[in-house]
Amino acid sequence: MKRVHIPAAAAVLATLSALCLTSVAEAAPACEPAKLAEKYPGLAGRTIKIGVDPQTPPYVMRPANDFAKLIGVDADVARAVFDCAGVKYEFVAGAWSGLLPAVRAGQLDVLWDNLYYNPERGKILDFVIYMEAGTGAMTQAGNPKKIISKDAMCGAVAAVTLGGFEESIVKEADATCKAAGKPGVEMMSFQDVAAGIRLIDNKRADIMMWDAGLIDTLVAENPGKYDRAFMTLSGIQIGPAVRKDDQDLLKAIFDGMTVLQAKKEQAAIFKKYNVDPSSQVTAVIKNEK
Repeated sequence: MKRVHIPAAAAVLATLSALCLTSVAEAAPACEPAKLAEKYPGLAGRTIKIGVDPQTPPYVMRPANDFAKLIGVDADVARAVFDCAGVKYEFVAGAWSGLLPAVRAGQLDVLWDNLYYNPERGKILDFVIYMEAGTGAMTQAGNPKKIISKDAMCGAVAAVTLGGFEESIVKEADATCKAAGKPGVEMMSFQDVAAGIRLIDNKRADIMMWDAGLIDTLVAENPGKYDRAFMTLSGIQIGPAVRKDDQDLLKAIFDGMTVLQAKKEQAAIFKKYNVDPSSQVTAVIKNEK
């Protein structure tokens, strides 16, 4: 009895295992542009309007030799995702402050440009999260004050954008330094990136704190002039957002991001634009009721 049934049972188990693996493989998202109408019927015949601000490097920007073209982390990722789904699309450039209202009003279909998620925005729009925000600290070449972490800023002058997230980092560091009997951290505010850079150039500030992607871009474009002192992840989630009644678009973006991450294409795009790979997170849909 045992000699007859054990091989048979093993064969059955092997068959079931193969069927399960086939089922999983079939269920996994894949780039199938020819199946657009079948997979995402709400996108058939549409041209998706992607809202971007071309003055947000390294996420969306214009190359110096072709003003009509848009490149950057978010621009390249958006292209890859929509090409994967077979969706027609076009970029619509505008001032960043007007993009979110334009999506809500139906003038744009998706805002895809370094958009931070928060629960209030999640009540209005649905997000696909695929990266975490990071704060970079830029200093003069050679890092003269040897500021290698947010805990090493005692006695330094830190320049931050007025009212920005970085203010909390500096205030926390200042309190920690003083509690340890060390000199505190002096905070200077600036209105825009150019003003912050001038504080570093004039040595009025020891570090300038801003989005890590932009800091790394500035450092890469100015070798021998600036260095990155440190980078810290903020825990703030980032991703494109769509209206809540556009579920096929949401699913197409999520499926495309899943494919890009599995094929390591997102990581390659991050590397291309000097974005720290540790800021990538597993794609997930975020929404609020």
